[in-house]
Amino acid sequence: MEFPFLEKEDPELFAAIAGEEKRQAEGLELIPSENYVSRAVKEAMASSLTNKYSEGYPGKRYYGGQEFTDQVETLAILRAKKLFGAAYANVQPLGGANANIAMYMALLSPGDTVLGMDLSHGGHLTHGHPVTYLTKIFNFVRYGMKNIETGEIDYDDMRRAAKEARPKIILAGFSAYPRELDYGAFVDIAREVGAISVMDIAHIAGLIAGKAAKNPFDFGFDLMTTTTHKTLRGPRGGMILTRESEEIAKRVDKAVFPGLQGGPHMHQIAAKAVAFGEALHPSFVRYAKQIVANTKAMERVFKEEGVRMIAGGSDNHLILLDAWTSFGIGGAEAESLLDRAGITLNKNMIANDTRKPIDPSGIRFGTPALTTRGFREAESAQIAHLMCEVLAKKKDATTAKEEVKTLALAHPIPESFA
Repeated sequence: MEFPFLEKEDPELFAAIAGEEKRQAEGLELIPSENYVSRAVKEAMASSLTNKYSEGYPGKRYYGGQEFTDQVETLAILRAKKLFGAAYANVQPLGGANANIAMYMALLSPGDTVLGMDLSHGGHLTHGHPVTYLTKIFNFVRYGMKNIETGEIDYDDMRRAAKEARPKIILAGFSAYPRELDYGAFVDIAREVGAISVMDIAHIAGLIAGKAAKNPFDFGFDLMTTTTHKTLRGPRGGMILTRESEEIAKRVDKAVFPGLQGGPHMHQIAAKAVAFGEALHPSFVRYAKQIVANTKAMERVFKEEGVRMIAGGSDNHLILLDAWTSFGIGGAEAESLLDRAGITLNKNMIANDTRKPIDPSGIRFGTPALTTRGFREAESAQIAHLMCEVLAKKKDATTAKEEVKTLALAHPIPESFA
């Protein structure tokens, strides 16, 4: 790590950053929403673009000196549209939650209804969980799985709920759902009740871009929201994509700016452009498919060990494991045990969980970051076996940490993905 000015001028902060770099290098990141970015993305994030205010959009700014910022944002937009087959893209949202909030503001009036996935069945906080401020503005109706062991969504109940509630938006997408959705069913139901179909692809954006998962736009979805990190392997940020409606795209632009945000973070948008360019490279297709292959390798181990997985396994990048049923420990203890072993993941609620969110029954983990480091099926299976040993308390976490460190250092974090 080379931060000579930071090391000299703020050694305390430098030490914290150096510690985090060491933790990432010597441990294994399994949080499915985390990944590693390239050196090029980091350089864009640290560029002089951080100095520039650029309120507005390319060609329509409220400040002067925008020649190069317009070039940067235009590049990001063009690459995003090409990646996902979109007619329009807004790359200014600061994060995935911001993108979802802007989407609601663009498409809804206070009191309107959204039909979205229940958080405990795999949805996201911004899909209408009662703790969010959004539920004070809009009415949220929820759908979920009808079979927790297979992950099958109850589309009949979704249709019933849609006919009864007449939502303005039918929202697909998830943060802890391991199967692929029936996008055609979502679109059919939305059209039947006159709703706008929206897919939150935050978790699987990289799989879609890499042709390892289906593209909801191919099934007629009107709009997609996403983060730009996670499987897409870019900087932390958000984006909104519109399939074909210019009217919806204009409403989205107004909702993002001036509706919710001021000046866009141009250094972040530049880093997004870099990441989108990387995702357009043929090697990204191999990477995306390897993510799924690595997840399936872990799934096979857990099945062999008799471990309960919500939905019975995974079709994407993540697994939701029932630690309470499988190992007799809560999600918080499981997270802590594995953290001490150098394996980072997160505790997570499972469907019909009888435990509290601060110590739920489940843990959530995935393979995007492992795959970036070059892990393949054999190493992924090895990690799954090690997790079972630690969680069953057959192996001490300190002993396991040495194995993890050896495995991690044998797969250094790459600086380039070309």
